[in-house]
Amino acid sequence: MPITDVVFDYCGVLLDWRPELTMEGKVDTSTMRRLLDHADPYGFWHYDLMSDLGWSEEQVLRDFARHHPHDVALNHAMRLYFANYTRAFAGMIDGMPELLRTLHERGYRLWGLTNFSTPFVTLAHREFPALRLLLDTVVSSEVRCAKPDARIYEIAMERFGIDPAHAMFFDDKYGNAKAASESGMHGVQFLSADQAMQAILG
Repeated sequence: MPITDVVFDYCGVLLDWRPELTMEGKVDTSTMRRLLDHADPYGFWHYDLMSDLGWSEEQVLRDFARHHPHDVALNHAMRLYFANYTRAFAGMIDGMPELLRTLHERGYRLWGLTNFSTPFVTLAHREFPALRLLLDTVVSSEVRCAKPDARIYEIAMERFGIDPAHAMFFDDKYGNAKAASESGMHGVQFLSADQAMQAILG
């Protein structure tokens, strides 16, 4: 069936988001690696998810400190992330501004669905005008659920008023794209702007 609506994840699809940029030159490499270590159950990535689910900056920093009470360097690095979050965006993913403009000109309706927090989304729309071609965005921190939870896809489809059979969703994470397919949309793991264009146009 023809695609009429295209839904995009933000980080890794539309945006080149690098949290390490918020600390670069301000903490040593060892501290940064420890903060961003996926193996730490209460490291950066745990709290990134909590932030995506609606935790405030204050909640995150307080709970982080509770789990790392004697690590001054690590707590300082976590505070830097929030203090300098405007630096986390390295830009848009190559080719994506052009892709959005092309799809808009061809009459596709464009939407966003992201595991993110509102301040970051607001900043991104201010910094990158191409994002304003998105008609609306469902943000996980606002709806208090995150991909790949089936509920967030249902919320997006209802809010956007889209027929999932005519909608394609792009996410850089395979599991999130798969969950979109299970919701009825055409979920595609994003690799590049060229790949996305080919998938849409068939």
